Parts: sequence; structure tokens; C-alpha cells
Amino acid sequence: MVPATVFLSIVFLFSLFTQRIEKTPFTAPMIFTAAGLLLAVTYPILQTQIPSISPFDDGDPTLLLIGELTLVVVLFNDATRLQLHEDALAERLIIRLLAVGMPLAIVIGALMGMFVLGDLSIWNAAILATILAPTDATLGLAVVNSEWAPRRIRQALSVEAGLNDGLSVPFLVLFIGQAIVGSSSGLQSWLWFAVQQIAFGVLAGFMMGGFGGMLMVFAVRRGWMARQAYQLAMLSLAVLAWALAEHGIHGNGFIAAFCAGIGLLIAYHTSHEERPRFDEAWVDLLIYFVFFYFGMVAVPWLHSLTWRYWLYAALSLTLVRMGAVALAMLGIKLQWESVLFLGWFGPRGLASVVLVLIYLQRLDGFTVDDAIVLATVATVLLSIVAHGLSAVPGARRYGSRLDGRDLGSDTVEYRGA
Repeated sequence: MVPATVFLSIVFLFSLFTQRIEKTPFTAPMIFTAAGLLLAVTYPILQTQIPSISPFDDGDPTLLLIGELTLVVVLFNDATRLQLHEDALAERLIIRLLAVGMPLAIVIGALMGMFVLGDLSIWNAAILATILAPTDATLGLAVVNSEWAPRRIRQALSVEAGLNDGLSVPFLVLFIGQAIVGSSSGLQSWLWFAVQQIAFGVLAGFMMGGFGGMLMVFAVRRGWMARQAYQLAMLSLAVLAWALAEHGIHGNGFIAAFCAGIGLLIAYHTSHEERPRFDEAWVDLLIYFVFFYFGMVAVPWLHSLTWRYWLYAALSLTLVRMGAVALAMLGIKLQWESVLFLGWFGPRGLASVVLVLIYLQRLDGFTVDDAIVLATVATVLLSIVAHGLSAVPGARRYGSRLDGRDLGSDTVEYRGA
């Protein structure tokens, strides 16, 4: 009961001071992760146990389920906030980030892991790079919501964070399989699995979100549905899309959740009804809990975090991510400030925690490489601090360098187009 009591107490106190905290460089993920760390470090002083804390190497299925559901709700919420009509540049940015940037990040991250960490096999290095490839919009929320950065840039980061979680899963499964069997067999089966994950995830998401959205519009127009019920309906659609994909048609639940949000938007847009707004208090509470829990379960690993893991974490957030983005943006002729901005604001957080838990579940009965968990813990901790502290000043400085343009508008901000 102590962890739950402490968590809810911090939520209450945090709520009281939200306006003041927003004026400081500290973000909610930083505060709740620090609280979890502090609780796990000081709790033995009380000479009792924390039964709810399980180190990562237990592969805690409860934490995995909570993390997955949190990610599902976050992705659905991000999708419902998108603008459906984008220009050609925004679409090109999104495609480049996902189709070119993410695979490059996996390749560069794997090579860097083998070089810095030394004793990682090629497949374990690839597993680590895949776990750290997805970005987390919640850690850079100030950037996504900032009017300093052009909307197309913010939209690209948001869509990238919404889809790269699900796109990473097929790669993670492939590399785990290769790490276990140590051969290149089964490539055809993996290709079918990857196509199935993506295609069926998209199908489940649009089916659930689109059909559910049409039913909501129908019910609202006939006066059957109260406005306060919107939140329950949307939360249900997000989880149902995930469940249908994961446990029904064997698609990717994260992709399904994001596409369900887009499907809901399309249903409301075509009906010319005002789109409903998801109550972000639901999302925030889940996010706070995951970061608080992450802080607690990370403590047993802290004493093993040598300089090599912190070096890899720093390189993962800078050279790996920013190098992959820079290569992916070749030919688009973005200003260098925009390339740098896109490269830096690719924080690692919730998605990486969920993926490392999936890795531990998949390796049930096999030897877990602690280096993968340690490097993930170091990278997420460093990202929480670095991206949290730099979000607001980084967005403001970036905006001030864009040649004095109207930063909240859709003005073209790339050269030579």
C-alpha cells in the first residue's frame, strides 16, 4: 500500500502546483521518476517490504500490461489531436522519419552498441537499438504543443512517435528470434509476420475507430449520448482496437490504437460534427504511474550502470538519433535548424520501457542480456532529464532562428522547394 499511497499523494500535490511547475524547467515525467527513485532508495529505512516492486529481470506481466495500456491510450490521444490535411512537405517528413530514419537508427544504434558496450553480440545489439528506436512524444510534450515551432514539424514528430512504436515490434521479434536460434532462418515467416502486424493493425484501428466514430455521431445527433459519456466511449475504442489487433486478428495493437484515433477523426470530419476532445487527465494519470513505477524498478540496476552505459545513452540520444534523421532528411532541403530540431527531439521513454518488457517476456526460459536492460534504463533516465529540461528553451530558440516567419502558420520553412 505504501507505493500506491505515495504515488497518489504526489499526484495530489502535483495537481495543486501545476501552474507553478509549468514555469519551472521540471516536467511531470522528471518529477514522478525522481519520486519513484527516491521511494525505492529510502523505503528500506522503514524496515519493511515493497511487494509491488519487481526488478525488470522478473519480466513483470502486470507492469507490461499497464505499460501497454498506457501506450495505447497515449497513441490514441495523440492521433485524435492531429490535423487531417497536411501539405506535401509534412507528409514527406513523416515518411522519411519512419521509412528511412528509424531503420537507420536501428543500424547505427546496433553498431554503436557493439563498439561501446563491447561484449554485445550483433543480435543483442540490434535488440537494444530496436528498443531505443521509438520516440516518446510525452517527454517532449512542450515541444509538440509549442507555437514556436512550425505546425508541420510538430505534426511530423507526433505522427512519428505514434507509429514507430508499433513498427519496431516486428524488428524486435526478428532479432530476438535470431538471438535465440543464432541463424538467419525463418526470414520468409518474419516478413509475413511484419506485414501481418502492420496491415492487420491498420485494419483493426480504422475499423474500430471509424465505425465507432460513426456510431457516436449517430447517437449524438439523435440525442442519445450525453457529452460526459464521450470519454468512456473513446477510452473503450482505444482499448478495443488494441485488443482486436493483438488478440483477435494478430495485428499490432499500438498501430491499431493510433489508427483508431485517426479513424474517429475521419468519422467526425466527414459528418461535419465537432470532434470530441479526449480528457487528458486519464492519459496523464497513467503516464505518471508508469514513470513513477519505472523509477522504483530502475533502482536495483543503478549500481551496475558504469560509464559505458551512460556513454551509450548519450550517443543514442545524439549521434544515433540525430545522425539517422540527418541522413533521412537528405534531399528535402530543410533548414539545418529544422534537421537539428527533429533529430534532438526524439526522446526515449514509455515505448522503450514497454519494448524492454516485451523482450523480457519473449526470453522466458532463455538468458537475458543484462546489458540491454542497463543501457535502456540509462538512456530513458538521461532522456527524461535532458529532453525535459531542453523542451521549452529548445523550441523557443529554434523558433527564433526561423528567419522571423509566422511560426504558428503553415508557411513554407524549407529552402529550395
